[in-house]
Amino acid sequence: MSFKDNISMVRDELNAEEKFFENAIKTERFFNKYKTQLIGLAVVVVVAIVGNVTYNYIKTSKQESANAAFLILQSNSNDQKALSDLKDNDPKLYDLYMLSNAIKKGDVKALEELKSSKAFAVSDLATYQLASLQSNLNGLNTYANGEDAIDKDLALIQSAVLLMEKNKIEEANRKLASVSSNSAVYGVAKSLMHYGVK
Repeated sequence: MSFKDNISMVRDELNAEEKFFENAIKTERFFNKYKTQLIGLAVVVVVAIVGNVTYNYIKTSKQESANAAFLILQSNSNDQKALSDLKDNDPKLYDLYMLSNAIKKGDVKALEELKSSKAFAVSDLATYQLASLQSNLNGLNTYANGEDAIDKDLALIQSAVLLMEKNKIEEANRKLASVSSNSAVYGVAKSLMHYGVK
């Protein structure tokens, strides 16, 4: 290797080292300028990660406790501790369990309480079951006129049957005609219109 090549190689190495030190100084200046913000950002990220892990752990733990309590209640419905655990760990599943029991027993008081449940399906079904148990024509009509009523068509059929019992045939026919053709109970409505209401 010639002397010129050696000098050129040393110059290139010095330029590379100079650029490295220049970048290191720029990085240090940037860090010193924004040190507080960078440390704050790191703390926020760590807190967010720890918070998320903790939240998921608590949520999973509550879900497992609620499921265990629910399984206990399936075999022993008188277990008050399991009932309390279910209520504390999963209020919506608790409401669903209580709805199931209220329907089995025909418990009007429990259904009345469940009408205000935060679980939409529970409150909806409790409203329907309550009107159905009480043969409440106004309650069934109000329920059937609701936009998101789950058992709308059943309520219409029950309303029609109650109207038939009162000999209000035309009104019963209108109720039965409003049952959706896509409904599972459409055939029942058609049969009632054909055979039950003349």
